[in-house]
Amino acid sequence: MLKNIPPILSPELLKVLSEMGHGDRICIGDGNFPGASMAKAKNAVFVRADGHGVPELLDAILTVIPLDAYVETPAMLMEKMDCDKNLEIPVWDEYKKIIAKHDDRGAAAVGNYERFEFYEQAKDCYCILQSGETAIYANIILQKGVIK
Repeated sequence: MLKNIPPILSPELLKVLSEMGHGDRICIGDGNFPGASMAKAKNAVFVRADGHGVPELLDAILTVIPLDAYVETPAMLMEKMDCDKNLEIPVWDEYKKIIAKHDDRGAAAVGNYERFEFYEQAKDCYCILQSGETAIYANIILQKGVIK
């Protein structure tokens, strides 16, 4: 056990976060996200976090790594498809509050990719973290910053 490390961060995930350098990205996928196949596409590290939601993982991850200060939006969401435009996605508001807790830019640090662009960007991430999140459109890509 370690002091001051959120217990939701498994040893495997801590290793991955430690290995990541400035500019490397981690995709946290919801329970519907095709994480295993995305990770295989370009040999990304694939880590499972079954039973855990994205908000809890996001908060824990941002406790130990900073978001990239050298890009405008280091946290990227998946845009809704036209057929889902009327759906409310309350988890996005949770993400913005969590990000604001860890990054002075708050919601301004959050951008979005069109759905299929999100998938392409996820394939280029260093790690894909598969959560057990049940909310839809709950996927997020984080770009690691410099620890100063």
